[in-house]
Amino acid sequence: MLGASHDATITNLALLALRGTIGAMIAAHGLNKFFGGGRIDGTAGWFESIGMRPGRLNALAAATTEVGAGALLLLGLVTPLAAGGLMALMVVAIVTVHRKNGFFVFRPGQGIEYCLVIAVVAGVIGALGPGEWSLDHAFGVWPHSRIVGLCVAAILGIGGATLQLLAVWRPPNPTP
Repeated sequence: MLGASHDATITNLALLALRGTIGAMIAAHGLNKFFGGGRIDGTAGWFESIGMRPGRLNALAAATTEVGAGALLLLGLVTPLAAGGLMALMVVAIVTVHRKNGFFVFRPGQGIEYCLVIAVVAGVIGALGPGEWSLDHAFGVWPHSRIVGLCVAAILGIGGATLQLLAVWRPPNPTP
């Protein structure tokens, strides 16, 4: 029979794998906006086309949030705040781009499933915290209960997305 120490090691490894995977993935998305393909200008043009105005400001905000939230999740630093930033990105993506395409990602225009799963994973990370193998734990930065972590991530994620959408999203008129 394995003891609590073994259980803690497995839990910390699982949290590190989850944080690391999702953090690296979203940071790569942000770095791609800065340095790949169409860069910030291309992203800004696309943002304008979906009604996120001004496009350049929103492209810079999205790329910076992706890189920042990704790095913070990877490091396990201010984890509920980073999880909330990631959740906000996904809520905005769902509302502005994917919801009209239904649930499944393989539908034309891609449905919400991918962004929804990432948003839920962000909430789970916010609730569970980063684990002992994190800078939060090393520095004692965010000693929180699970409900506090979930609430911080959800309020920042859903609230931040709502505020951004109200402030800058002007959906284009559908073509008849």
